[in-house]
Amino acid sequence: MKISVGVLFGGRSVENEISVVTALQTIEAMDKEKYEVIPIYIAKTGRWYSSPELLELSNYKDMDRLLQSSREVYMKPLYGDRNLYDNSNGLFRQKPVAQLDVILPTLHGTNCEDGTIQGVLAAIGIPFVGCDVLSSANGMDKITMKMILQSSGIPVVDYAWFNDKNWYADKDSVIESIEKKLSYPVIVKPANSGSSVGIRPAHNREDLVEAIEYACSFTTRVIVEKLVEKLKEVNCSVLGDYEDCEASECEVPMRSGEILTYTDKYMNPGSKSKGMQSLKRELPAKISEDETALIKSLAKKTFRVLACEGVARIDFIKDEQDKRVYVNEINTIPGSLSNYLWDFTGTSFPKLIDKLIELAFARSRAASFKITDFGGNIFKSMGSGAKLGGIKK
Repeated sequence: MKISVGVLFGGRSVENEISVVTALQTIEAMDKEKYEVIPIYIAKTGRWYSSPELLELSNYKDMDRLLQSSREVYMKPLYGDRNLYDNSNGLFRQKPVAQLDVILPTLHGTNCEDGTIQGVLAAIGIPFVGCDVLSSANGMDKITMKMILQSSGIPVVDYAWFNDKNWYADKDSVIESIEKKLSYPVIVKPANSGSSVGIRPAHNREDLVEAIEYACSFTTRVIVEKLVEKLKEVNCSVLGDYEDCEASECEVPMRSGEILTYTDKYMNPGSKSKGMQSLKRELPAKISEDETALIKSLAKKTFRVLACEGVARIDFIKDEQDKRVYVNEINTIPGSLSNYLWDFTGTSFPKLIDKLIELAFARSRAASFKITDFGGNIFKSMGSGAKLGGIKK
């Protein structure tokens, strides 16, 4: 019997298109003798679709036609119901179109990678690949992530943060707070976006105001970090769980300017829509053995501290002036699943997928042994005049 794998991608996110690329790369690499693959695309409207047409990248050029030719589907929020249902035949004629054994999310960004979809899948009780709700949420929010890493002795650059209500209520106070803590240049980021979306550097107050206004158009929480001017960015992927994990080879992504942009990652000439796989990179990274060992060690520590599972990519900043290394961020569902790093390390993309699915089933089995019911019924001990919240019922 083949394992039925629902590959979940798209989503209500500015990274919807990047997720499509990751999903199709993943599906192409999966062993079809071992897996029955069911593509499940979440449109920007939030509706779910499934069809063979979703497997062809060129079909996404005409999204209206693609969705019209696809079957609308959904999963019921009932624990233990792992069916994918047809939602196109009316409320009382809905029928299962597939029974899923495991979900492989290849989603990126807000409403997807931040614990939102993981909560849905956990409530249904279906095994799923990758981080759980807690690690996804903490990994996605750059402010929370840095707080956790700092408290665990993991180095991060100096930063300040605020929310959009703070900004619109008293801009001068927010600016004063930032300038008191950080010197220019700085970099302004939405706290919960990825793929370099919404990010701008600022070299003076005027730049800062423009960058904050831009970031606030994407999110409610904004982080401002000290910009390391002479930096080298180094990435390292980690595979495993909180008990046992391993680090990949390190890479240095090539940027076109002061920061690594969305265009650098996904729209460079000759990319042919291969996502992070097509980014120009130095692999392996031309750094010393000691620096490589340090980065791999910090990558694994970050993975464990945030209680991650599956595969993640940890992005580092190396200050070329003082040689210090900082954790910049973690990608709990990395673009292209960081398959290029694992392939270079000796684990092919198909084998990477096998490992991820094995980890998903292992976590599900372990969770099944945890107590969720003490037994008995406390309400039976209540008298007829029992009060709830001080109100007699």
